[in-house]
Amino acid sequence: MRAFRFAAQGCGAVPWVLDYDQIEQELVALLLQQPPERRSVGLEGAKMLAREVRDWIRNGTDLVHSAVGVRTDCPFDLHSLVPVPWEILRLGPDDPKSVEWMYANWGTTWTPRRVEEVPIARDEKRALPPGTSLARYRFWSADWSPWQALVQLKKEWPALRFQLSFQVEWPELRQKGATTERKPPGRLASASSASRSRAA
Repeated sequence: MRAFRFAAQGCGAVPWVLDYDQIEQELVALLLQQPPERRSVGLEGAKMLAREVRDWIRNGTDLVHSAVGVRTDCPFDLHSLVPVPWEILRLGPDDPKSVEWMYANWGTTWTPRRVEEVPIARDEKRALPPGTSLARYRFWSADWSPWQALVQLKKEWPALRFQLSFQVEWPELRQKGATTERKPPGRLASASSASRSRAA
């Protein structure tokens, strides 16, 4: 369990390779898509604004790149556990092959957000069988839960037992302010964000 918790730590972001020239060109085109009489910015203004946004994105990406392998403030980092390979990273996050890889290997197209390790209550610890320990993580995920990543983790960490539960937050599934809760079917239930292991 200690080894898994150490391996799961990371910066909580993926070091994608971005084409900043393309980003700048797309921003200029977006700013100029309206007819001239309806635009609030001219060509030169659009170029200046696009360049500022490009630099802002590049600075943020540079921070992510410098944090990978260094920062460990995210306790459950999917890129640390199931790394995105270089041939996918170089395509960028919006490439269809990147999206396909994320779905196939993570089960979600974004890194988990608001990740935290939930403290285990003292009574719950005392109720554990002798020689076992428990870790629990809570996070938000896009599209769906990262069940594909957890299926892989189950294979790579056979001494651990994984269990996943999730809560759907889609507005259309809410009724009178209450959140719909679901339990994952069969295969999903075997993978998880809460882990327990028997000591060797």
